[in-house]
Amino acid sequence: MNIDEVAKNVKVILDEIGEDTNRHGLEKTPERVAKAYEFLTQGYTKDINEVINGAIFNEKYDEMVIVKDIDFYSLCEHHMLPFYGKVHVAYIPNGKIVGLSKIPRIVEVFARRLQVQERMTNEIADTLQEYLSPRGVAVVAEGYHMCMMMRGVEKQNSLTSTSAMRGIFKNDARTRAEFLNLISKHRLC
Repeated sequence: MNIDEVAKNVKVILDEIGEDTNRHGLEKTPERVAKAYEFLTQGYTKDINEVINGAIFNEKYDEMVIVKDIDFYSLCEHHMLPFYGKVHVAYIPNGKIVGLSKIPRIVEVFARRLQVQERMTNEIADTLQEYLSPRGVAVVAEGYHMCMMMRGVEKQNSLTSTSAMRGIFKNDARTRAEFLNLISKHRLC
């Protein structure tokens, strides 16, 4: 990302909304905004192979693995306003497991792009399906969208839920119900 070019364009936007970009509080705002966008969109520069970094292991475990309450922060691609919330991920291994810390890192890769929640949910599920070939993958994302809270309908307490079910989670109602029940329970710690 060309920080100088983005900063120049942020300055144009500030000028166009009627701000004085020479006033003390705004002098460095274009550069700060450019650096913020570089950070907030770093998912474009991440390679899933490097994120997983070989942390896939052969293991005969065949029960559900769940990592829930993974915080995420993203920008909606329609208004470039934040949306944020939690992602819950499960998979049932078929001979391979992934290092648990890799699951939140995968979430982060896709959250740190201009996004829609529906696509992000699918991308997380598809990545785990591709790398692990498990018996099934389930992903539920719950998000608060500033584009709905700050503008438009202005509904501050509406929560958007999306899901992506693959394999046994899609085909077996009992397995899906077990996952949904387990992610709805309160935390123990």
